[in-house]
Amino acid sequence: MEKLIVKNATILFSNSTFYKKQADVLIENGIIKKIEKPGKITVKNINVINARDRFLAPGFFDLNCNFGEPGYETKEDLITGAAAAAAGGFTELALQPNTNPPLHSRSEVAFIVNSTRDLIVNVYPVAAVSKNREGGELAELYDMRLAGAVAFSDGNRSIQHSGLMSRALLYSKGFGGLVFSYAEDKSIAGNTKMNEGEMSTYLGMKGNPNMAEEVMISRDLFLAEYNDTPIHFSTITCAGSVDLIRRAKKKGLRVTCDVAAHHLLFTDEEVSSFDSNYKVKPPLRTKKDRSELIKGVKDGTIDAIVSQHTPHEVEFKTVEFEIAEFGITGLQTLLPILLKVGLSLEMIVEKLAVNPRKILNLPEPTLEVNASANLILINPDELWIFDQHTNRSKATNNPLFNSKLKGKVDLLVNKGHTLNLS
Repeated sequence: MEKLIVKNATILFSNSTFYKKQADVLIENGIIKKIEKPGKITVKNINVINARDRFLAPGFFDLNCNFGEPGYETKEDLITGAAAAAAGGFTELALQPNTNPPLHSRSEVAFIVNSTRDLIVNVYPVAAVSKNREGGELAELYDMRLAGAVAFSDGNRSIQHSGLMSRALLYSKGFGGLVFSYAEDKSIAGNTKMNEGEMSTYLGMKGNPNMAEEVMISRDLFLAEYNDTPIHFSTITCAGSVDLIRRAKKKGLRVTCDVAAHHLLFTDEEVSSFDSNYKVKPPLRTKKDRSELIKGVKDGTIDAIVSQHTPHEVEFKTVEFEIAEFGITGLQTLLPILLKVGLSLEMIVEKLAVNPRKILNLPEPTLEVNASANLILINPDELWIFDQHTNRSKATNNPLFNSKLKGKVDLLVNKGHTLNLS
């Protein structure tokens, strides 16, 4: 029988009577057996973790995560991806359909559900809106919902056809489905590699203007209002996007959105180094955009923060910036990034654990006696090196690789399993 006591932890479950207070928690075989004031639980012959100055919180949930399997297992398979997620404090994640074949039918969705059933991390498929993610023909959304899809998106391909997006919103409304919009007007964005602005002019590179994102957000907000449906925007990056969504929320539209952690820390100035690890899609924007994104996180306009974990083999990143693939790995560096940005732990838990589950209408973990433990132990002051020894992903395409970071998850409990990460 696996027993564990976490002593003197500060509780960050907002639905607990011990919220922001210290408590001892007894866990047996993944079930919470006792929650008491410090020193009240006495059990002999048991593993004890003294969690003073550490924080017990619900496991994180990532709304935007890319693995390779099926088809691109050399980038990341389900097992290594789940290991990286667990190391970053994620007990659950939504897997994007950017695979080969894409998650565009019942069989691919069922494959993900069945293949991850025994992993410590809960993996929820986000199924494609269109067949082959080609933006032409609507996929069998309801069929995939029955197979386990929690939302619908064409991943890193924006749906250019307004009629298709409108039908997807209307059809999914009938069974309570949710469409994720990746907002980019390709006719405006073109085949660009970075943000359009002073830095792109200085570097002599074609830029992707904010307008490409803002035009598509405007269109999809209109479609959502017309069809009276909810909509979620993935990885917004622009000051104008924040303003559009803020005004839509005030108007009463059922709109939610998320931002990738790296867009809260880095700007397009980093691209001047031509380090391909800063090449992401959507691109890193300006300091003004970053400032407005952080403001949007703090005032509630931006509901969630995601890793946008996008692993690549070394040969796709250690090349010239122009031909390198887009994306960084982000699961293990998300917490340190948000601490560096200056967000409080309470807000980090809200944006990484509480709101993502609300967006998908999934149950929020609780800290209650006899409840299944879905929790993590956060040490915000722990210093550690993110390198080949601590990295759990197959990929290393992250600008913070080989850096000293502050903030780490020391313990993860989920699905009856305990993972000590200290």
